[in-house]
Amino acid sequence: MKILVFGDVGQVGQELQRRAGDIELDVLAHEDADFEDPEACKRLVAETDADAVINAVAYTAVDKAETEQDIALVVNGTTPGELAQAAAQRGLPFVHISSDYVFDGTGDTPFEIGASTGPLGVYGESKLLGEEKVRAAGGTHAILRTSWVVSAHGNNFVKTMLRLGGERESLTIVADQIGGPTCAADIADACLSIAKQLKEDPSKTGTYHFTGAPDVSWADFAREIFRQSGTRCNVIDIPSSDYPTPARRPLNSRLDNSATLSTFGITRPDWRESLADILKELQA
Repeated sequence: MKILVFGDVGQVGQELQRRAGDIELDVLAHEDADFEDPEACKRLVAETDADAVINAVAYTAVDKAETEQDIALVVNGTTPGELAQAAAQRGLPFVHISSDYVFDGTGDTPFEIGASTGPLGVYGESKLLGEEKVRAAGGTHAILRTSWVVSAHGNNFVKTMLRLGGERESLTIVADQIGGPTCAADIADACLSIAKQLKEDPSKTGTYHFTGAPDVSWADFAREIFRQSGTRCNVIDIPSSDYPTPARRPLNSRLDNSATLSTFGITRPDWRESLADILKELQA
């Protein structure tokens, strides 16, 4: 099987390349596929000889999106929709990664797939637009909502905590935002499996959730990072109101993963085990 992958340097894109196994990947970098040019990206799908398409490109600067709305909406919304249209015309399964930010973060129970959406900011709006356009394309697809992505690559919470924890005796960390940290390697594995299964059974088309378990606060996530890494840094819990940001964050990022298990046989990974792998790689 051959899969066309958009995105080579992001957290998930890098892990897809490392974990493809016997699957052949045609990976497109930014210079090959500029997501601010939807039509050019669409042509790449129209011309591919791959059996499926995975989109691992996203505009992820949540706060910056508030002032770069046009770019965020194109990269996360318009262009994925064009890719999905081209894939549908070719009969190719399309796997697209979305986000917990499509929800408003209210309540304290996991959001089910069909729960009402209500983004709190431009980033969430752009991811929701992408979902809507992928569905509207009408082809075989899987929209995979995930959250709190971490890895040994790029900028993410694990690497930030290790840096700051090594510099300071204590850190104040938000404790009222709850979600499932998710390792990019686990997301890559899920995307590859889903692409293969969609090729075999297009009836599995739909929207799914995939996040690490158990659900945890950012503060407790930080504590586990410090515990596993042997970093001596005290974590002080604070509410989100004490750490204002340009874009509001959802307090509840819990996602119900049951459909992903029942449809694809993919279980929620234990993020504590995945964290151990990340730390081992960083230490190496």
